[in-house]
Amino acid sequence: MGVDKEAGLIHLETSISDTQALYITCKLQNCSEGNKGKPFPGYIDPNSLVVQDEYVFVQVTTGGRTIYYVSSQRDVFTPMKLPKYTLPKDLHVISTDEKRVVAAVQEWNQNDTFNLYVSESGGVYYTLALENVMSSMGPEGNVMIDLYEVAGIKGMFLANKKQESQVKTYITYNKGRDWRLLQAPDVDLRGNSIHCMLPYCSLHLHLHVSANPYTSGNIASKESAPGIIMASGSIGAELSSSNVSMYITSDAGNTWRQIFDEEYSVLYLDQGGALVAIRHTPLPIRHLWLSFDEGRLWNKYSFTSSPLFVDGVLGEPGEETLIMTIFGHVSHRSEWQLVKIDFRSIFNRRCTDGDYQTWHLQNQGETCLMGVKRIYRKLKSVARCVMGKTHSVTVISEPCDCTESDFECDYGYERRSGGDCSPAFWFLPSSMSRSCTTVSSFLNSTGYRKVVSNNCTGGVVDLYTARRQPCPRQAPRGLHLVTSDGTLTATVNSNVTFMVFLEEGSGSRTTIMLDFGNGNTISYSNISTVEDGIRHVYRSVGIYRVAATARNDLGAETVLLYLHVTCPLEHIHLSAPFVAVKSKEVNLTAVLWPSQVGTVTYIWWLGNNSEPVITLDGSVAFTFSREGINVVTVQVSAGNIILQDRKTIAVHEYFKSHLLAFSSNLDEHNPDVAEWRLDVSRVIRNSMVQATGMDREQLLVAVLPGLPTTAEFFLLPDKQVTEGKPEKTTQHLDELSEMVLGALNQNLVQFTLRPGVQITVYAAHLSAAPLVDTSENHSGSAMLMLLSVVVVGLAVFVIYKFKRKIPGLSIYAQMQNEKEPEMIQSPVGPAVDATVAVAMAAVAPTAVTAAAAILPVQQQQRQKQKQKQPHPPRELVVTISSLEALDTAHKAHSIGECGEYGLKLEDTTRSG
Repeated sequence: MGVDKEAGLIHLETSISDTQALYITCKLQNCSEGNKGKPFPGYIDPNSLVVQDEYVFVQVTTGGRTIYYVSSQRDVFTPMKLPKYTLPKDLHVISTDEKRVVAAVQEWNQNDTFNLYVSESGGVYYTLALENVMSSMGPEGNVMIDLYEVAGIKGMFLANKKQESQVKTYITYNKGRDWRLLQAPDVDLRGNSIHCMLPYCSLHLHLHVSANPYTSGNIASKESAPGIIMASGSIGAELSSSNVSMYITSDAGNTWRQIFDEEYSVLYLDQGGALVAIRHTPLPIRHLWLSFDEGRLWNKYSFTSSPLFVDGVLGEPGEETLIMTIFGHVSHRSEWQLVKIDFRSIFNRRCTDGDYQTWHLQNQGETCLMGVKRIYRKLKSVARCVMGKTHSVTVISEPCDCTESDFECDYGYERRSGGDCSPAFWFLPSSMSRSCTTVSSFLNSTGYRKVVSNNCTGGVVDLYTARRQPCPRQAPRGLHLVTSDGTLTATVNSNVTFMVFLEEGSGSRTTIMLDFGNGNTISYSNISTVEDGIRHVYRSVGIYRVAATARNDLGAETVLLYLHVTCPLEHIHLSAPFVAVKSKEVNLTAVLWPSQVGTVTYIWWLGNNSEPVITLDGSVAFTFSREGINVVTVQVSAGNIILQDRKTIAVHEYFKSHLLAFSSNLDEHNPDVAEWRLDVSRVIRNSMVQATGMDREQLLVAVLPGLPTTAEFFLLPDKQVTEGKPEKTTQHLDELSEMVLGALNQNLVQFTLRPGVQITVYAAHLSAAPLVDTSENHSGSAMLMLLSVVVVGLAVFVIYKFKRKIPGLSIYAQMQNEKEPEMIQSPVGPAVDATVAVAMAAVAPTAVTAAAAILPVQQQQRQKQKQKQPHPPRELVVTISSLEALDTAHKAHSIGECGEYGLKLEDTTRSG
């Protein structure tokens, strides 16, 4: 209470993704978006928020390395300073009592053990308290550290330490400054002498605390009963799970007594004035044990007439209770039985002052613990009376003179075998003057610091306490520049917070200049003015060289950070041909949306190769060496987003293709999505097979993206008919083409898209109108030949004119092209350019309209991304003899460039 700036403030961890969360605060009565606070600037690891007393802890993992942050008194977050080469794999906050943090850290070279570290009051600087503390996995997969904080006595802990493959129990009375083994009892339960000599033999305890409120753990202590500890354990060279007995101490661990030779559950009654024990056993029982003298004498009581399998024991709320409940079952099939036991009738009076005695806390005769002598008021062991709710533990403290034992090693120092604290090999004592970056003086450490909450006075306090000294004048050194979330990426048009730290230097005289790398620069007069970070917004995608410079009259230092500003990748499209020619290079292009997203990596799985090809370019060329179906997959990695697209490419040595058009009503039902195109392609293929009777394995159909709806069909030769000979293959493909075109010309290829919507499929070159002028002054055949020559010449001229200017000339242009058509390969002679081959093949049946189909020009997507300036105007002329031919050309023509275009249509016929 009183730590949060506002009453009723709650602390929340909100999940963003599997690897990211946010730490926010808000008032319980009003937790709307506008009223939320964000104490930590950036994302944190999920399930890492710990709010305990005046401390808040979070962790952030970047690049496989975890940084732990702490905030004291709800101040700014600071990285926790563990010894430099601790390199923690895991960290657990054990205790935050009395303005000090006790943390268990699993270091890089540990598997089943943790090292115990303790902090100063700020929770920032940590020193080693105990090495190799044992750990185990709890029933729910949680990590359980073998460390127990004794209730009722501040600074007292028990820990199980692994030492040369043996586990031993140690005790401390000064928060980990000094540890020692436990002295075993002199006699056993039957009065027989126990010969156990330190350090070869000692008492070892099981330190697990039960998470189940109805069952006790292996050890128990209470605030209201200081000095009384009950635990299960064993005597010997190490902790054992066999021959376990119950032990009790009434003087805070100085002497121990054996009370049972088996494990028992123990319950405190009347604030420790009475103890109840119930045997741990899988068998049914009917008795319990009661002690009024701190476990020296136990009386046996029956709590049920028939034996009961005990499942748990529950005390009434409050440690002063004299009522307890035992619950269990008579048999494995029966329901629970609850037995309520009221011990009030055993006590006949309330305690008076004469029933109490004083008890001095001590550690093997040393009464000055944590800098004071503590005297407690305890009930005499022979008194049988009720303390009741009004009883409170009384402690009288008397300060002691400070000695060396009241001080522990400061951060960066290690205790040597002689007991002195010396600097670790990695530590520069002068670096502790780093506070000079914000103030004019600093505390010069002696290598020691007083144990937190130690109340000693005088003595050697001046010898071991750090001395305040004026800051030396220093040039800036150890300048650090990071983003608030520890990453090297940012999203365009969003705030980026840069954090600047200076390890050494005269901060009040040191100016800070930050160059954001995009032409903007900002300066600050001293380092203290940038403690909350420097915010900036990047408006464009790119990699920015951010430079921070610290400068004073003694020198300067610059540090660089390369920030990747990205735009979230939303969609990718793999542009690839539907059919490719065997052993002929194919261009594959990944088209991104948006096109500029920042640094992008492309991972290609080509053909049936198991190893990917990784590129920084969005296009690759690949040659398929085998016929058949090949799958091409591309993954695009941009920031923390990975998207992929996949295309299936049919590879054949010979094939023939032709464009298809459809009745105009199909466009009204075309959503222009890939799945729809695949389904319609399948339906068209089935209709064409049904209309022609040809083998479906010889026909492939692909609906192309965009509107108006167009498609292309591919004819494949039957190798049994052609015997693999080029001449027979060409003849066979021509015969198949005539058969399919004949069916298309007769409107035999139709399909039903939905009830009432009948679609007719045409060949794109189909024209019922005359292809020549019908005036009597001209010969039809002569005009047809003339037009054919003009169209072929025009086609060759356009291709020759623009071929070198426009890489990857393609026949069918679409903004997000799904295919790059390949036409029939010449079996003999030098390879012919695919586009020219198409033109020559298409002229023969209908020269004019075929020419109209091949004239569209497409710029490859790769060139579009590289070339930001608009292309110079180009004029493209298409001569068409009739309006029906114009309609066919319109359907076959599409423009592959983003931009504005003017379309001019001239009627050059004699009619005007």
